[in-house]
Amino acid sequence: MFGIFKKKTEKEKLQEQYRKMLKESHRLSTINRAESDKLRAEAEALADRIEAL
Repeated sequence: MFGIFKKKTEKEKLQEQYRKMLKESHRLSTINRAESDKLRAEAEALADRIEAL
């Protein structure tokens, strides 16, 4: 009930961004493979940052 007042942690924000990047990368994989690979690499860099936390 009081979860609406809880702020997201930095890790939660990064995880959400990571999921969005992977989803977009998957969508781009059928349209533009180079852009998909670039976005996937950025997502993996973000995953490394998440692991560091």
